[in-house]
Amino acid sequence: MSTEPALADLSAAVLARGGELRAGGTDTTARQRSGLTPGPFTDLDGAGHLRGCTPLPGGGLRIGALTTLAALTADPQLRAGWPALAVSAGTAATPQIRAAGTLGGNLLQRNRCWYYRNPHVSCLQKGGTGCPAREGDHHFGVVSGAGPCVAPHPSTLAMALLTYDAEAEIHGEPPRGVADLYGDGDRLFRADHLLPPERILTAVLLPAPLPGERAACHRAISRAHAEWPLVEATARVALDGSTITHAAVAAGGVARVPLRLTEVEGALIGREATPGVLAAAAATVLARCRPLPQTGYKAALFRDTVLEALERAVGPAAAG
Repeated sequence: MSTEPALADLSAAVLARGGELRAGGTDTTARQRSGLTPGPFTDLDGAGHLRGCTPLPGGGLRIGALTTLAALTADPQLRAGWPALAVSAGTAATPQIRAAGTLGGNLLQRNRCWYYRNPHVSCLQKGGTGCPAREGDHHFGVVSGAGPCVAPHPSTLAMALLTYDAEAEIHGEPPRGVADLYGDGDRLFRADHLLPPERILTAVLLPAPLPGERAACHRAISRAHAEWPLVEATARVALDGSTITHAAVAAGGVARVPLRLTEVEGALIGREATPGVLAAAAATVLARCRPLPQTGYKAALFRDTVLEALERAVGPAAAG
């Protein structure tokens, strides 16, 4: 007989006790240590059936929410069929964090704003009435969007999953698009996702892989190692010769939600993968930018990070 906890019981525990669910614990432990999150915590760690990858009919893949980032990076079938997710997972944090951090935890983690992370400062994210970062130091804030909170969304994996039109599997609910976990960002001023505390993200569902796709992820950071990105981008492309036949591009670190960059994709598909075409496509993101007083530098960084991801994904196929 299985000794794994029933998901319904875990959900009921959160409803009865309050607090929040805990997966790998890399973010909840940090917030608890700082005095920001008192708990109680309801641990998902015993739900072993939420780990690992399972093939789906039609060639898709189901990835359990407790699968670690390290496992995603090392999985041969993921690297071969869904390389944008595997390579993005490999860029996140440090080897130690990747060994403990989970897919679900990465999607549902809290932002890194230092005002939110300071337990002595009131802000919208903690039930307050204002955003001190907006009038204070927001050097690492958003450059796109005008919601009430200016903290960029922290999930690298959400950004990558947007390029696959992946779905999130929620216990007791129909699957929804990963983008629907966040909405447009305007409602993310009490949390960094739209799931109620007791709802359990069980898996992510990926469609069948795109044959011959190339993928790359690039992060612009302020130091060489173990840093949260200022801007990051993931690109998936397929080519027929040097003609781009498919493109899916997303960015993180620039808005309250991870962004799918459809304008970049539209500027690429059906065109030759020349340096000029890639540069022009990347430059289309500038129309999204509405910098805060201290985030003007992110506009050019946004464009250049997208360009770097595109150039890496296309590789030698780009004509001179």
